[in-house]
Amino acid sequence: MINKILFVILVLAAFVLTSCGGSSANPDADVIGTLASVPDEFSGQANPLGADAAAAGANVFRNNCEACHGQHGHGDGPAGASLVPAPKNLASLQTLAGDDYLFWRISNGKDGTAMIGWKGVLTDEQIWQVIAFIRTLK
Repeated sequence: MINKILFVILVLAAFVLTSCGGSSANPDADVIGTLASVPDEFSGQANPLGADAAAAGANVFRNNCEACHGQHGHGDGPAGASLVPAPKNLASLQTLAGDDYLFWRISNGKDGTAMIGWKGVLTDEQIWQVIAFIRTLK
């Protein structure tokens, strides 16, 4: 329950901040197909959990990610509809991004977007579970 409240507060705060300006010089710099380089501390990390972790990841995703990214991860969740830039289509992103990229972005978020860092809110195991679930998206 507290995670949901924190999530709603963070989404609203991000919406207010993005509405106030502060856009980057090139808002499309990190579109799917031109992913940012993974920092050394995350580079090469692979999901230590098996595909069976996707079931647990689906629950974590539903409770923490679905509002913005949508039920099927297409970036079309109800909270994401008003975000600029729009949430990523994770079904497409997962075909291009390695586990290390996904773990880094979920852990640290992305400046200039409403994507918050989930490190400290979710455990590393929960983040890996979400990545296992993201790998099932089409």
